[in-house]
Amino acid sequence: MIGNSTIKNRNAAVLSITKVEADEVVPSTRFDDELADTFKRVRLPRGLLERLAGIEERRMWAPGRHFSDGATEAGQAALDQAGIKPEQIGLFINSSVTRDDYEPAVAVGIHHRLGMPSSALNFDITNACLGFLNALTVASSMIDSGAVEYALIVNGEDPLRWHRAAVERLKKPGVTRDQVVQEFATLTLGSGAAAAVVGPADRHPDGHRIVGSVTRAGTQYHELCVGGEEGMITNATGLLNHGVGLVVDAMREAESEGWDWLHMDSYVTHQVSNSHTNKLIADMGLDPDRVPLTFPFWGNVAAAALPMTLALQAETLTPGDRVLCLGVGSGLNTTLMELAW
Repeated sequence: MIGNSTIKNRNAAVLSITKVEADEVVPSTRFDDELADTFKRVRLPRGLLERLAGIEERRMWAPGRHFSDGATEAGQAALDQAGIKPEQIGLFINSSVTRDDYEPAVAVGIHHRLGMPSSALNFDITNACLGFLNALTVASSMIDSGAVEYALIVNGEDPLRWHRAAVERLKKPGVTRDQVVQEFATLTLGSGAAAAVVGPADRHPDGHRIVGSVTRAGTQYHELCVGGEEGMITNATGLLNHGVGLVVDAMREAESEGWDWLHMDSYVTHQVSNSHTNKLIADMGLDPDRVPLTFPFWGNVAAAALPMTLALQAETLTPGDRVLCLGVGSGLNTTLMELAW
């Protein structure tokens, strides 16, 4: 059966949204320098990342800084911004793609560092770059049901290991042009962290109400982007076409169900590249001036990209603004979530 999963929320609001930028700026020219011999041999010009993806730079954590440090800092900032104490949190979710080990969950270490109560449910939600929106869906639904009062969602990303592995592979003799293209997306990734507190809207009239969301799966495309311990291999063209197509299909069905998303004040999207954003804007019929861009200076920060962009955009949003958050995660899955600012 083909269609959307639709959730309409009754009493959940985003009470705070925060970001932590990683410490060091890494220009795309660094990869040009590291792969100069390979690019010359396979006849690829310098500056591909900037010209094709529109990514001038991204950020990386300083030596000794861990992605969980960033997630912890973002989480504490979100609690402070919302005026919520750790002991009030009933649900704690880490939504990072990045992890050091298969177990335990990344959430447990951050739960401990933030002083969460033993009564706070805590676990990871990992769904590629869609994890943060999925976590918002779970948190808002649990708040609506009365299962918890407050939820804290965090995310911290660090692709440095993937960068190093990709560069080492691409330096090897005999690497082909096609192999370079398959690993191209890895070099667009950046580091960063984000967090949000979600709570009951009726107790926080200044919060940003979660109106609802639709989610749609296109799992027949689950092999288009595959990441493992040593890196990520991507069919960029297939991911672009089918990923944006999935978003458009979800939005069209949502419109038939009564959602009106063609005249939002802001469209906060998962940040990938120029080509992805331009196609999304064109195929969805969006006003490009209402689509904030952060990938040129942060790169693709995986599941942290959307909440970091929302945290930046929040500085200019005003009460009454309608915001549509939308993302695509490898697999493929998409979620579109409306916020009433």
